[in-house]
Amino acid sequence: MSSRESGRQPKYQRIAAELRTAVEAGAYGPGERLPGENDLMAAYGVARMTARQALGVLQAEGIVEARKGAGVFVRDFRPVRRRGAERLAHARWGAGRSVWEADVAGRELVVDSVEVSVEAPTAVVAGVLDLAEGDRVCVRRRRYTLDGKPVLLAASHLPADLVAGTPITRPDTGPGGVYARLADLGRRPVRFREEIRSRMPAEDEAGRLELPPGVPVVLIARTAFDADGAAVEVNEMVLDSSAYVLEYDFEA
Repeated sequence: MSSRESGRQPKYQRIAAELRTAVEAGAYGPGERLPGENDLMAAYGVARMTARQALGVLQAEGIVEARKGAGVFVRDFRPVRRRGAERLAHARWGAGRSVWEADVAGRELVVDSVEVSVEAPTAVVAGVLDLAEGDRVCVRRRRYTLDGKPVLLAASHLPADLVAGTPITRPDTGPGGVYARLADLGRRPVRFREEIRSRMPAEDEAGRLELPPGVPVVLIARTAFDADGAAVEVNEMVLDSSAYVLEYDFEA
């Protein structure tokens, strides 16, 4: 950044940039406290609001977290590296393993909430699954926590007639999860499509993911297709953007 560009940058952004650089260089390690508002006011000769805005930038980026009455600390949560292609390989779930094993590398993953219901589909889901008027879907809603932190909300939608009476309608689907059970039904997924976008979270999403103000979410809508090209599942996921690195590895 040129000195001219730096001069035009608001003071709080310049302070945030310097703190960010210090964190990335290891001057402040995971779990360590950053200078507080009073410290920044004295060091940079700025008003309290400017110091507060600088720290707020780092909070919104997920670099730091505020602890009531204690200060602002570097987050000690390691991001999840979501390996998009590897996690969905048939060799993984077909052998009874969780798709999550590709992401968590031995860390403590817990599905702390599972709700299964039969509902009328949304127009989008009905269109993707090619459902007729009056058809219903089995919806599996889950919350995933990693190392005690909520990182993902997921809602899988499957044709209710297809999965009725199968383990897919139960909280525990068994080894290999939903895709292995679809294979048991002769509808094994052979192709996936993921659409990704980002937005600010709805109030309930922010609450369930325990997000600080200003942190956006990543939305991933995944569709699973069987050998005939028919969609058998739509999975709508809401991810804490500060908790994830999305990795896609493919041939040129």
